[in-house]
Amino acid sequence: MGSVDMVSSSEEALISKICHLYTEIASLDSLKPCKNVDTLFTELVMTCIPPSSIDVTNLSNNLQEIRSHLIRLCGIAEGHLEHHYSTILGSYDNPLHHLHLFPYYNNYLQLSLLEFTILSQHSHLPHKIAFIGSGPLPLTSIVLASNHLPSTTFHNYDIDASANSSAMRLVSGDPDLSKRMEFHTSDILDVTCLEEFEVVYLAALVGMEKEEKNRVIDHLAKHMAPGAVLMLRSAHGARAFLYPVVEACDLRGFEVLSVFHPTDEVVNSVVIARKYPLSMLEQQQGLSSSSSSSSSSSSSSSSSSSSMILPNKCSDEIHQVFNRPLNHGNIIIEELALDDQL
Repeated sequence: MGSVDMVSSSEEALISKICHLYTEIASLDSLKPCKNVDTLFTELVMTCIPPSSIDVTNLSNNLQEIRSHLIRLCGIAEGHLEHHYSTILGSYDNPLHHLHLFPYYNNYLQLSLLEFTILSQHSHLPHKIAFIGSGPLPLTSIVLASNHLPSTTFHNYDIDASANSSAMRLVSGDPDLSKRMEFHTSDILDVTCLEEFEVVYLAALVGMEKEEKNRVIDHLAKHMAPGAVLMLRSAHGARAFLYPVVEACDLRGFEVLSVFHPTDEVVNSVVIARKYPLSMLEQQQGLSSSSSSSSSSSSSSSSSSSSMILPNKCSDEIHQVFNRPLNHGNIIIEELALDDQL
């Protein structure tokens, strides 16, 4: 039996419009860039991007299926778009001089600045970063390496060999980035040498279903170095019809440091977490073992403490830099303390 939709009339109208766009998008013969595809996805993004109080977990099973399918369609379209523009950029002698041709380049500039600002609040500047799901147009790695982390080496992982070939063409002619960018064709679930990275980025569309995403997160928790930082992209409100949502409870083995929900044109939420030190992992395992035999009241108490929201120490600085164009005074920053999670 499906769950009951718990939405207001305005949210109902918004969901109705999203479902209408989903029907049109799902009927397309191809999701490769063209005028019709571009128009529909632009309208979808503009519909979902204004701040919304929609909680997708309260939607009916039917709407959950529509949302899941829509996220996959968005992922396919985004992949085609990146391949298309990577090919265009790769045709230039100096591809990195023409990144502005990509229609969402400014969005990547803002998102990378946001993520760098948040990372700087919680970690020293890393020497080595792994980016999982870098794709044919690895703009996050390029922007971070060029603008914010001039001494950091980036190891980009993607399961698609053609995506890596396209990405390598973009940086191969740059004397700096060609030395600091490495590309690996591999399923991340087969990669176990992650302990060498101080920071690991997980792209939004790696694991579009919750089970897939959690499988990747659990793999990272097993193979990342204790104390290493994990940066993830999530979604909030109606934006969760475009990208998967990562919740604190999904990050087993990690201390969630901060969750930032932009209200401007930056679509993705940013989650930063730190892998527990070995001693904390042992405590977690002990708690997990004891919880299997504990009473339901104890379980309820643990769940309550793990969802506590505390003020974010860096919220004032981020307030000043981000969320200007569409800010409606409802910026959301969450920070969960280690003790509260335990």
